[in-house]
Amino acid sequence: MVIGLLKEREGETRVSVLQDVVKSLVKKNQVWFEQGAGVLAYESDAHYVEAGAVVKQRDEILAQADIILSIKLLSESDLSKIKSGSVVVGVYQPLFNFKQLIKWAEKGLTTFSLDMLPRTTRAQVMDVLSSQASVAGYKAVLVANQYYPRYMPMLMTSAGTITPAKVLILGAGVAGLQAIATAKRLGAVVEVFDTRPAAKEEVMSLGAKFIEVEGAADASKAGGYAVEQTEEYKQKQQQKIHDAVVKADIVISTAQIPGRKAPLLISRAMVDGMKAGSVIVDLAASSGGNCELSKNNEVILYRGITIVGNSDLPSLVPADSSKLYGKNVFNFLRLIINDQGELNLNFEDDLVKGACITHDTKVVNERVNEMLAHN
Repeated sequence: MVIGLLKEREGETRVSVLQDVVKSLVKKNQVWFEQGAGVLAYESDAHYVEAGAVVKQRDEILAQADIILSIKLLSESDLSKIKSGSVVVGVYQPLFNFKQLIKWAEKGLTTFSLDMLPRTTRAQVMDVLSSQASVAGYKAVLVANQYYPRYMPMLMTSAGTITPAKVLILGAGVAGLQAIATAKRLGAVVEVFDTRPAAKEEVMSLGAKFIEVEGAADASKAGGYAVEQTEEYKQKQQQKIHDAVVKADIVISTAQIPGRKAPLLISRAMVDGMKAGSVIVDLAASSGGNCELSKNNEVILYRGITIVGNSDLPSLVPADSSKLYGKNVFNFLRLIINDQGELNLNFEDDLVKGACITHDTKVVNERVNEMLAHN
């Protein structure tokens, strides 16, 4: 069986697997890779060849490989060339891109989108959302520091004392927790807001202050995401966030809801109350943004406040992001490839079923079908 590794489209610096994973895959299967597939992640073609992979043209990989590894969606051109019946593995955001995936079903592709894996203990070793969110949270603080015109830590010098930056983090999931840890290491004073009361202990263990709002809806079964809240709670939440935002020097927002527009947490009025030189980094920009003024993939300056809309920060750390992602992919492939190196799709397995979006010319994922039914 042939596993094909594609070079990602422009704008994506990561690659699905690095040399270390290829070494494991070639023990049972052939691995073909597109020239330059890993170059932006600092993995050379020579490294792949050394690991046992074979360089091929993109069209040849699409036409002949049994399993295709591509982090982002394939293009229309790719779809016209890919072999019917191929298995495609990546992160395709099917709750947003469901219309494109109808074409994948019609093409006869079996699509596994790893962002749809159930968030269970067994799935942790293949949880791409967590591995990439950890990178995003870390990088978000460094990006904020890049635009912040002052020191992050407190400094006492003969020329005077510099007060530490006040960092507000909205959302204490994987990205938020890594952002807390990074901001604390840089010497900032950190406050955190999250709708889940259970997050308080983790936040405080990292040395940050937890902002509490009473009456939150239960988010214990939301897999680490935000959930919809009552209007009464939203009003209390807005006031608490307003008070924290206007005092903050840096705001990192991470709140997202699967398949829904990101909750609006930072209004224009809040931004108007911030000090000149303050920075907002919005990790939810691609799904509408937590900040009213965010624009996806743009950095804007509004009344002296820098607003960074970037949901793809792992691509700024491509070597380690790819390393973590590749380990996740390898652990998932072990579920669908048997000991003889043959494809074995066991849809009785909740992880295989949960991640599968299209199969046998149909969209088979229940959540995606619900989206299709309402659009």
